[in-house]
Amino acid sequence: MSAGRNTPLPPNATIGILGGGQLGRMTAMAAARLGYRCHVYDPADDSPGMQVSAARTVAGFEDRAALERFAHAVDVVTFEFENVPVASVELLSRLVPCRPGPHALSVCQDRLQEKRFLAEAGVSVAPWRAVTSRAELDEAVVALGLPAVLKTTRLGYDGRGQAVLRSAADLDAAWERLSPRPLILEAFVPFAMEVSAIAVRGVDGTTVTYDATENRHAHHILDLSFAPARVSEAVAAAAREHAARVAAALDLVGVMALELFVLPDGTLLGNEIAPRPHNSGHWTPEACRAGQFEQHARAVAGLPLGDTERRADAVMRNLVGPEGMARWPALVGAADVVVQLYGKAEARPGRKMGHANLLLPVGTLAGLPDAEIFAQI
Repeated sequence: MSAGRNTPLPPNATIGILGGGQLGRMTAMAAARLGYRCHVYDPADDSPGMQVSAARTVAGFEDRAALERFAHAVDVVTFEFENVPVASVELLSRLVPCRPGPHALSVCQDRLQEKRFLAEAGVSVAPWRAVTSRAELDEAVVALGLPAVLKTTRLGYDGRGQAVLRSAADLDAAWERLSPRPLILEAFVPFAMEVSAIAVRGVDGTTVTYDATENRHAHHILDLSFAPARVSEAVAAAAREHAARVAAALDLVGVMALELFVLPDGTLLGNEIAPRPHNSGHWTPEACRAGQFEQHARAVAGLPLGDTERRADAVMRNLVGPEGMARWPALVGAADVVVQLYGKAEARPGRKMGHANLLLPVGTLAGLPDAEIFAQI
């Protein structure tokens, strides 16, 4: 049933999703509304995505035989997180269309490659140095100064795999703790705000973007997203332009998020690329005509992209761990709040269990004090 590159998949075709987390779950739900089936591949049985999919494969991402069987059971493949081995996507891409493909995955898996790529795509980044030895860490600190942030180049997310170096006394412990190596040292950026911009690119190169989103973190995990970001029109437009440019440079098909630091003078610095739906875009399904998960399914299936016009201002709050779930009873009954849980059985500390979106009339978010927002969500 596989379609050509520019031919949409017909209804009842099967989208294969590598990874069974909440992003895969919400993509599968959106794909079902468009008439598609989803087949989730994940090492963990009863993952959130598998709970809502038409088929499942429980196997490791390096299991060649299982991957080949998966490829023959689906019409197109995508992924919901970027820690899938590139070799696995390369294998699949020889058997079935993969959107995004291995190139986008490879760039976004390695922070060194990602920093170089962003600069080549015209997005400025903070000063950085590759660190392959303890001696190179000393040299990098001399070059960049302190404070600075030492990170793994692979496998880090939600604050994992990084350490803030504030003095020379922090170097030994950080070097011993962080792996795998090499590492990357990034200059500390005195940013005023973090924003993200989400772009969607179709198989024909058509690209649309969502309003830039203002993000706040707690314990290195995204806590709140405000849409639209409370920045100048020029900064918001630049963020969207950067995201569209990066998506084109990656030759990406699907949804991509670009995280950016906003400096006090309005300058934007690229931080990270996520070549899939993103936590900071969870407000889009309720506040836009076509949310990020529907858009990802549309792009992967070769359909025309939907409208990204925002029909409401929105504040998204992650429900993390036991504390987040304690908010659920009040939020689920609140007016103008939409709650989505991910089907995870245990509310462990630091685990994303769901999210809630507060919807407001267009144009009102900028004038609301934080205290009034927090009282509602």
